[in-house]
Amino acid sequence: LFYGEYLINAQGEDVVAGIRTPLPLTRHAREVAGTDVASLEEAMPEIFTQLADVRTTLERHYGDMQDLEFTVQQNKLYMLQTRSGKRTAEAALTIAVDMAEEGLITKQEAVMRLDPASLDQLLHPTLDPSADRHAIARGLPASPGAASGIITLTADMAEKRASQGQSVILVRLETSPEDIHGMHAAAGILTARGGMTSHAAVVARGMGRPCVSGAGELRIDSQRGIVYCGDVELKDGDTLTIDGAAGEVYLGTLDMVQPSLSGAFEIIMGWADGMRDMAVRTNAETPADAEAARAFGAEGIGLCRTEHMFFDSDRIIAMREMIMAVDTAGRQLALDKLLPMQRQDFVALFEIMSGLPVTIRLLDPPLHEFLPHSEEELAEVAQQAGVSVDLARQRALRLRESNPMLGHRGCRLAISYPEICAMQSRAIFEAVAKVAATGAAPIPEIMVPLAATAREIEICRQIIEAEAHAVQTETGQTFTYLIGTMIELPRAALCADQLAEQAEFFSFGTNDLTQTALGISRDDAASFMHAYQDAGIYAVDPFVSIDIDGVGALVKLGVEKGRASRPDIKLGICGEHGGDPASIHFCQSAGLDYVSCSPFRVPIARLAAAQAAVMAKSSKT
Repeated sequence: LFYGEYLINAQGEDVVAGIRTPLPLTRHAREVAGTDVASLEEAMPEIFTQLADVRTTLERHYGDMQDLEFTVQQNKLYMLQTRSGKRTAEAALTIAVDMAEEGLITKQEAVMRLDPASLDQLLHPTLDPSADRHAIARGLPASPGAASGIITLTADMAEKRASQGQSVILVRLETSPEDIHGMHAAAGILTARGGMTSHAAVVARGMGRPCVSGAGELRIDSQRGIVYCGDVELKDGDTLTIDGAAGEVYLGTLDMVQPSLSGAFEIIMGWADGMRDMAVRTNAETPADAEAARAFGAEGIGLCRTEHMFFDSDRIIAMREMIMAVDTAGRQLALDKLLPMQRQDFVALFEIMSGLPVTIRLLDPPLHEFLPHSEEELAEVAQQAGVSVDLARQRALRLRESNPMLGHRGCRLAISYPEICAMQSRAIFEAVAKVAATGAAPIPEIMVPLAATAREIEICRQIIEAEAHAVQTETGQTFTYLIGTMIELPRAALCADQLAEQAEFFSFGTNDLTQTALGISRDDAASFMHAYQDAGIYAVDPFVSIDIDGVGALVKLGVEKGRASRPDIKLGICGEHGGDPASIHFCQSAGLDYVSCSPFRVPIARLAAAQAAVMAKSSKT
């Protein structure tokens, strides 16, 4: 399609100055516009033919769509300038596919000229470029897309309003796992605190929800239902629009452009899949996320965060009973209630993945995250657990930690409370047996979190294997599974050869590995990371794109030592870096087998992995 405009008796920048109305080049464009004024094709047919021929010559020479500037003087065509034309992500896909199918460029060239990050424009609603907008607050572009909705300050109210058909923006100081139901209900999420890998950011990306995090100008008065955005005072129920790609907040409702996936998208993704070396999995623990990821081409689940499964209203009670129990018998009673729920969770994921690998991380966060905050909720938990309120309060206080991210969490929970690990393992294997009886046999990969030593993995392995043996005996089935660990501590990378003696796979959890290697809290980094980038300390936020010199060196060491000890070890990455194109190029060079990312970043990872493989092969030749 030849598209352009011209202007009679024009000089310099008259065409783009906006003070005169240019005319279409082609008859077709004139007819579409509904104007009677002649196009260049009709007014100067010979000049138009020459221009079309020049266009074709230049396009073939440069192998790209061209933006031409020309003038006509005394019935003679003069070319002034040519350059590669600017285009939207959708247009870039279409042009690349068209040129490859015409033979102007190769399929490899078509894949290489696309910007993987630009695919976000195709997967999420975006603000209409013509919308009149004025930002009242700015934060981090934590999850792409745009959304408008009414300010809602609690997860419970977000769920209630959404059930009534209202569009909601959940506005919080920061989010926590107990806000999951409100985040699912919200059209968008806005937080005053948090970085690019904060809870709000990670969960929103997984859900495909737009999110602006770390908007430091926000001041939230929850009791009075007031939100201050700089000098602007808003209240619960007022309307906001957020742009998760720009990290900006606007007053009122702005027009949106809805996403659309062209046929060119599927074609280019197919070409990319044939070029890449690394598999692309997804981080998902709900059926909705798993189905979305499969639709985007995910080849399995690289991280199922089981803790997110325990915050639903029908489970949190049993989870809190388990935490409040004073002995093993009490914990087991509560775990027996959770077992069938957890089993069904895994059945759903295994069925959606239909024989593809599913990596399930055992319970990771500190237990206090599951406890209530108000006295009313504490009293309810005490009653359900059959203990006094004072005893429940004491138990809650004992679980509080000064630095919970480095505290009693991960595999430390399994070692202290082996019955938790046993319940989750049994749920996995019972789900495997159930699904395998009627469909494709699942391939569970059970991941031990936060291990720093081989002995930690060995203890967990003994619990897991005992449950596998028990279920196989009970069902008469045999099934394949792997036991591995998440490498998220520097010691784990340094001693990877020892860990590989117990672990059949490594998944590099670069969110925690970055904060433990750099000594920077991922939840608090937003307050100073801009200053660090401005000072040239980090070129980019290391929680967004992997710190190759530091964290990357640990990953490479882990790969080298892991393979030295176990040559067939499976290696992947499941941190948020798994969806970042620059980090994916690093993963290719490090020799990883797969990357795993949030569902809506799967196409980005597929394209980036293909480009990384092509570049790696070209550098060798």
